[in-house]
Amino acid sequence: MFDRIMKRMREKIRTRQYVMTIHAEEEMDDDGLSVFDVERCILTGEIIERQKDRVTNEWKYLVEGKSIVDNNLIVVTKLGPTGKLVVITLYIA
Repeated sequence: MFDRIMKRMREKIRTRQYVMTIHAEEEMDDDGLSVFDVERCILTGEIIERQKDRVTNEWKYLVEGKSIVDNNLIVVTKLGPTGKLVVITLYIA
């Protein structure tokens, strides 16, 4: 259903055209995760849900995949107005 969006997200990861919010970095640190876990989740995972942000009215996507050590991981992301992929937050599922 979201194949086109997922393909764009993966291309943004492969070409390093993404940014992490401070919140996402804090969550990564709290859960003992690294940027490689986020990259693997997006490169091998699937979009499980699309949500509309109440404040910005933008679509955000929940991507479920695996971390480097095979934990189930969910990364919340969106395609930003500058064309970059924005990692909003993440958590171990």
